[in-house]
Amino acid sequence: MKLTDWAALVSAELGLDEEMTRADVDRVLDLAKDAAHSVARPSAPLTAYLLGIAVGRGADPEQAAAALSRLALAQAGSEDGEKREG
Repeated sequence: MKLTDWAALVSAELGLDEEMTRADVDRVLDLAKDAAHSVARPSAPLTAYLLGIAVGRGADPEQAAAALSRLALAQAGSEDGEKREG
């Protein structure tokens, strides 16, 4: 099953606008990739979840995802030794 198909099923189940969520699939996957590769793998679903909360509270999806991607990518350069701990 394609992720866009899964997003459509989940959207229908949750009563969400399918067209709106379809546009966000790539955005969320890109953010999850940045978090998983720059922070730690378990940070991917957590970051996506927190993005969802922020958007649900009125944050602009594109701006919020971009801000979180920048934050995650900044952690890749961090030398504190904590970034890859789960």
